[in-house]
Amino acid sequence: MMPQYKNNLENKLQQLLVIGTALGAVFLPMRSWAQDILSTPLVQVTVTSAADGPIQPDSVITLREAIEITNGTLPLADLSTAEQQLVVSGRSFSTIEFDLPAEQTTIELGSVLPAIAQPNLVIDGTTQPGYDPTLSATAEISVPIPVVSIRPKPGIEVFRGLTISASGVAVRGLSLYGFNAPSQVTNATPPADIFISHRPVPLQRGIPLPAAGRQTANDSPPKDVLIEHNWLGISPSGQMPESPSGFGVSVFDSVGTTIKSNRIEYHNGSGVISGRQADNLEVTSNIIVGNGLAGMPDAIRLDGSVENGLISRNLMCGNDGSGIFLFKPEGSVAIIDNDIRFNGQRLRRAAIYLMGNDHRVVGNEITNQKGGGVVVTAFGQGSNTQSQQNIITDNQFHHIEGLSIDLNTRRGRTPQDFQSGDGPNPMRSSHNRRQDTGNGAVNAPEFLSPDFFVINGSAIVRGVADPDNEIQLYRTVGEVGSYGPLNEPLETVVTDEDGMFEFVLDEFLGGEVLSAIATDPLYGTSEPAKNTAIRSLNGATTGRTSAPITMPQCTTPPAPPTSPSPPPPLDLPTSPQNIRLEVPRNIHFALDKDFVSLESAAVLDRIADVLREHPSIVVDLHGHTDSRASQIYNQDLARRRAENARRYLLSKGVGAQRMTIRSLGETELLVDETNRESFARNRRVEFVFQDVRGIDITFVDQEEDLQVEP
Repeated sequence: MMPQYKNNLENKLQQLLVIGTALGAVFLPMRSWAQDILSTPLVQVTVTSAADGPIQPDSVITLREAIEITNGTLPLADLSTAEQQLVVSGRSFSTIEFDLPAEQTTIELGSVLPAIAQPNLVIDGTTQPGYDPTLSATAEISVPIPVVSIRPKPGIEVFRGLTISASGVAVRGLSLYGFNAPSQVTNATPPADIFISHRPVPLQRGIPLPAAGRQTANDSPPKDVLIEHNWLGISPSGQMPESPSGFGVSVFDSVGTTIKSNRIEYHNGSGVISGRQADNLEVTSNIIVGNGLAGMPDAIRLDGSVENGLISRNLMCGNDGSGIFLFKPEGSVAIIDNDIRFNGQRLRRAAIYLMGNDHRVVGNEITNQKGGGVVVTAFGQGSNTQSQQNIITDNQFHHIEGLSIDLNTRRGRTPQDFQSGDGPNPMRSSHNRRQDTGNGAVNAPEFLSPDFFVINGSAIVRGVADPDNEIQLYRTVGEVGSYGPLNEPLETVVTDEDGMFEFVLDEFLGGEVLSAIATDPLYGTSEPAKNTAIRSLNGATTGRTSAPITMPQCTTPPAPPTSPSPPPPLDLPTSPQNIRLEVPRNIHFALDKDFVSLESAAVLDRIADVLREHPSIVVDLHGHTDSRASQIYNQDLARRRAENARRYLLSKGVGAQRMTIRSLGETELLVDETNRESFARNRRVEFVFQDVRGIDITFVDQEEDLQVEP
């Protein structure tokens, strides 16, 4: 065993023995567990069977047995002769490798696997015959297609895929999906494909966790865990599972975890979530798509201790809430060079939502967001108020529904304001505003004129902000007098002691529209300035227009190897002319029900066929009820109807980024309610289609699935 881990492991064993009874269903009897794991040599174990069941000596090794062997809870002497031949000792670190039969590469679990307690263990799905590291299903970020997959047995709820409680563990090249347990709700830890914690925590409901901050040298969090090249929440075929996992990677308690180059899709909750501690967490170069189907809706949600975190070069697309949501974190996170698009379709949230201090949001591209760009919200009271010194620069925003940067004030605001933004702030009139507004209520720059003129080939743009602020000028396609969006960063200057700033712009023609932001060295970055324009005295203009609307898709397949320099995958194809599509525009529901009937499913199948055939079509799903019951109840019922219709379309391969839901309740009755049939007509979800290329779509009202109450 490697010396640097031996002392920590010896200390940890006593702690594990104490909670052994709580994990009786997870570990073997504890008769000599400590002695076994300390005496077990570092080994290479080969998994040769996809079966899962009782541990017994036979001719094959299962994944459950492999973990027990590396943990030391299954002594080598207890293996059969055939099994012992699959274990190679004398390694510099332990590995679990795979050599499953070609047609039996899906491991179906009947219960939770033992927690991984062996430091420096690599669980390596890339060793399975047939794994090709060059074969990816996505062009945007290459993540090889896994061969070995791990999921629960059909009809059995398994709370978790892999549980990691040791340092130096790596998991690569696997597909894990379907791990959830809605009928066994726990108050201890979340369900996840991969769960990382300082020790095997209780799985049973009602067993309390140790209080935060109670860890000792005997009970330290795992360090330097690596999760790479896995598909989480999604099968190797690329299909959405019938029963999605709860979360992708739950970093409950660790230091230095790296989540790199994974494909993380189709989770009920977030793709990546932190818990008590996730210091030095790196989330880099992942595809995080279509998460938040029925829980925490964000691609990445971080709280707890997240000191020195890094989120960089990820694609976050089609998630139901924010791309990144930081809720009252301790510590700072750098959010750099991410591609964040088509998020918030179900819950209109900001692309990036920040609470806390000293975060850096730099160089990100944020597009097609059903909400604001970056929202910063203060929290706490008085001197304990936080969310300051957050730097938000050099980002590009296109086609967003709110401000590019929105500093929330806490007074009299609803939860929705804190998620998607509360709109432009007035100029700071009192120092007290520092206490109730994100980034200390830094004043946005003010241009001295709504327009500036090109004279002798140059335009001089002047304005005012707080003294000693850094002013970043942006090009925008917004209207003069509105606020951004901040499309393209141009130049940077610093205000003087009176707060004045000046840009000298050469080679600018008339028609340019500009905005700006201010970054205060003490408080952070401001909201955008009200837009100004560059005018030409001779009438010359740039002819600049807004960025083209891109196809509503998250990923594209790689170009064939023989194809020379393919066109950009998200370029809008040429608009066809005179194409008419007949599409059903509604489905119906039974009285006080939100589930999709068999008749309605047949209608949705037709809608899904059209949407798959025409990827440029997006759709709003409007949920409706009849007028009975309270307004609040009907609003919730209508939302559930729209969400269930959307979930059905997701299961048929329609991307989450193409579907937005709205709950209208009883506010837009289709017909007067004079009989049972008219009530039934009002209980519906309507589909409002739009093609980004301008195709003319014919809507067809249908009543094949009308559900008249008895």
